[in-house]
Amino acid sequence: MAKNYIQDGDVIEFLNGSVAKKSGDVVVIGSNGDALLGIALNDVAANAVGNAGIEDVWQCPKVSGAVIAQGEYVMWDSSANAFDDNLATPATGDVTDGAIAWESKGVGATTIIVKLIGKPGILT
Repeated sequence: MAKNYIQDGDVIEFLNGSVAKKSGDVVVIGSNGDALLGIALNDVAANAVGNAGIEDVWQCPKVSGAVIAQGEYVMWDSSANAFDDNLATPATGDVTDGAIAWESKGVGATTIIVKLIGKPGILT
């Protein structure tokens, strides 16, 4: 089990892309405008099948300059490999509306606890 697991939730099997994932990494599952956010439950090699939690509460990377309020939707910033606040402008590969901040975090913090909501977010 990933070391950042906090609460029970659903698990989905996914086909990993061309970059290996480590246990605890955020994964984006889907395409064509919709995507689920998940957390890899084990190490997953490139182009291999793995399992991801999609409705749990997890500690994840956060963009250090972001100010995030508890309860706000957060954006997965794929280029930063971290969650950003809902005022950030999405770029290609980013996912909005797929997770909610479980706590408030300000500038300088590099992790945040988020709840993955188990519904497709918007993939830019």
